[in-house]
Amino acid sequence: MLESRPAPTTARAVRSWQDHRLPPPGRGRTWERFEALATLGGLNLTAARLLEPHFDALAILRELAPSSSAAASGQLWAVWASEAPSALLQATAVSSDDWSVTGDKAWCSGATIATHALVTADSIDGSRLFALDLSQDGVHPQPSQWSTSALAGADTRAVCFEEVAATPIGAPGQYVERPGFWYGAVGVAAVWYGGAAAIGERVLEAARRRDGGEIGRAYLGGIDSALFGARSALRCAARDIDAGLATEVSDAAVLARRTRAVVEAAAEEIIGLAGRALGPGPLANDEEHSGRVADLQLYLRQSHADRDLADLGSRLIELPDAQR
Repeated sequence: MLESRPAPTTARAVRSWQDHRLPPPGRGRTWERFEALATLGGLNLTAARLLEPHFDALAILRELAPSSSAAASGQLWAVWASEAPSALLQATAVSSDDWSVTGDKAWCSGATIATHALVTADSIDGSRLFALDLSQDGVHPQPSQWSTSALAGADTRAVCFEEVAATPIGAPGQYVERPGFWYGAVGVAAVWYGGAAAIGERVLEAARRRDGGEIGRAYLGGIDSALFGARSALRCAARDIDAGLATEVSDAAVLARRTRAVVEAAAEEIIGLAGRALGPGPLANDEEHSGRVADLQLYLRQSHADRDLADLGSRLIELPDAQR
């Protein structure tokens, strides 16, 4: 379990972490990267919801645009790649090197906080990834429709773009057609793990203050074993990524789907066990604990649940026996 410590405010956590340079995935230090993301999840899930895509964006830029100067101090990058039928973004070439984007983008976390963003947009060549400076006049965050306190500080809302200058990053379709897309998906699971570990730590602290008897110890044992499984899955994923066992998109996708499923199931189990172990008091009277539980429950829905499991099953059917 993670070391217990007071949770920093979201703004303070973002400021203190945004200029860190995590090791890029697949370069021999992937577990170190996942551990850092887990630490963030344990400290403040709302801050992690802003910082995980920031670190993912820097890894994407390093991979697809190595000459980019995007890692300047003080910048906070977002990744806005959700596709919604009601929010369409269109990219138009102005010249051979210059593009602009116009339209709407849904589910933009950090809409009024991030300084730059990587966004997906439709172009004549298909879907492409673009880098944007969000200080431009044509960037218009829309009124927030967020109706819950969970992850509210991540400022997720729709953004409207009006002829905003954009720099293409990589080739058409390359953003999703690469192993690194799936390495980033495992990074999200590392954040989930950190949040779940912090909830488990709250149960351990309570057990040390007051013996809950055999049933209480059973809850604690269940939480610990779930955390062990999730952590082992993340370690295995990091090992395989660094060993070059997931350099094909198909292999990376299976690895990510498996890892995320294990961590998601563990986190959901831990939330349930913690509620049974602690009772209603902390959920009603402990703002930090109840907020973390609500944040993690919403964060986990970044997974597509059974649809992701169905995708994993489809991919397994197509894999040769030796690769399963």
